Amino acid sequence: MLAVSVLAAAVLTGCASEQSATLPPLRAPAATDDPAAAEAAEAALAAYNGYLAAAEKAEHAADPHHPELKKYLADPLLAQVRLSIRDAKEHGAMRTGSLISEPTVTEVNLDSVPVTVVIQDCLDATNYRMVYADDTDTVVPGTEVSRYLATATATRYDDGRWLISGGFSHRDQPC
Repeated sequence: MLAVSVLAAAVLTGCASEQSATLPPLRAPAATDDPAAAEAAEAALAAYNGYLAAAEKAEHAADPHHPELKKYLADPLLAQVRLSIRDAKEHGAMRTGSLISEPTVTEVNLDSVPVTVVIQDCLDATNYRMVYADDTDTVVPGTEVSRYLATATATRYDDGRWLISGGFSHRDQPC
């Protein structure tokens, strides 16, 4: 059976469509008195939105080594996304349509080393279908999903870059 992705990494797994993820404006957590926390939240959301767009492009191209992936992802999530894209391609599957994302920051950890931000997202994959590459009208059985909760961890690395390093799809938790 076809391997289905992990988180939004997992939300994206091979696609031939030229459409990209529908990304909302960046939203930081509700009012915060700490400018450093607000800045971290904004940077983390930018990295997350970049990740979704890059992963979708990689899936559209069925390219697990798409250059934009490394711009927004770090291991272990980078390896999971690459594996997911490769598995879909090897099984003759791809994604069509587009993913809709509604991310919000739920936690900013300025005291952790490295600094991390937790993002919660309501992903709508209703029109983001896993289909057979040779018959894009046929959905791969068992891959249909609609709206579900996903979480991601953004990490600020020593060079100042924010990368999405972890994530998980909670497909059993609709939103």
